[in-house]
Amino acid sequence: MDGNKRSNIETGLLVEIVQKHHQRSGELTEGFVKRILTKSSNHPHGIKVMLQTGEVGRVKNIIED
Repeated sequence: MDGNKRSNIETGLLVEIVQKHHQRSGELTEGFVKRILTKSSNHPHGIKVMLQTGEVGRVKNIIED
């Protein structure tokens, strides 16, 4: 699924995000969505979310069961 569309993301979903300080390396962090921070319906670099651990980043992959 596409991490650039807000409609694909909901709280509790397992995702991989890239945090601001990892953008150059592309290192991904996996976790569950706590809050969706992007207000627009889509974003070219990924929807910004907060994970349950408090980490903030843009969704790169949605992990499906």
